[in-house]
Amino acid sequence: MRWVWLLAKGLEGLGLVVVLVGLVLSIQLGFQDEGLQSMKYEGYALFAGGGLFLAGWFIERRIGAR
Repeated sequence: MRWVWLLAKGLEGLGLVVVLVGLVLSIQLGFQDEGLQSMKYEGYALFAGGGLFLAGWFIERRIGAR
């Protein structure tokens, strides 16, 4: 059961990294006056990273680790 918990934590961590990378990319594009492109990457990163994080969180709740 430990591997499931590690998978859940890995998904949560990966989700946070995806959001952070999207944020950094969005900021860089924003400084280059690429506003719409910046928002596009930020939205994709928030959606994908949030989905990964929630998947890990749900797995963790399902196994009763919280």
